[in-house]
Amino acid sequence: QVQLVESGGGLVQAGGSLRLACAASGRTFSTYVMGWFRQAPGKERQFVARISGGGDYTYYANSVKGRFTISRDNVKNTTYLQMNSLTPEDTAVYYCAAARYAGISAALYNYWGQGTQVTVSS
Repeated sequence: QVQLVESGGGLVQAGGSLRLACAASGRTFSTYVMGWFRQAPGKERQFVARISGGGDYTYYANSVKGRFTISRDNVKNTTYLQMNSLTPEDTAVYYCAAARYAGISAALYNYWGQGTQVTVSS
């Protein structure tokens, strides 16, 4: 069982930056692929980025490539999402999730955090 708690969301102006963190419980954190998803009002949950258990492989949605960076610290059991050059289109609730197998489908992820709101003003 893995419990995930996100933090770091908030209100930022367009062009600004935010860093999200996702703290995980449990002793097997490094065995999980970690992902970030987001969901805007009235829209489906959307894949943002994922990182392998060892942190050596990352994959991004085209919409965030070059602006967002996913990373992890397996000593601190924490995953991060550094978000730069934010636009109003990035406004959403951001969720971190853990999976045994790599992928971009939300169905692959077994554990989810409660989400953190990111709002980007124009």
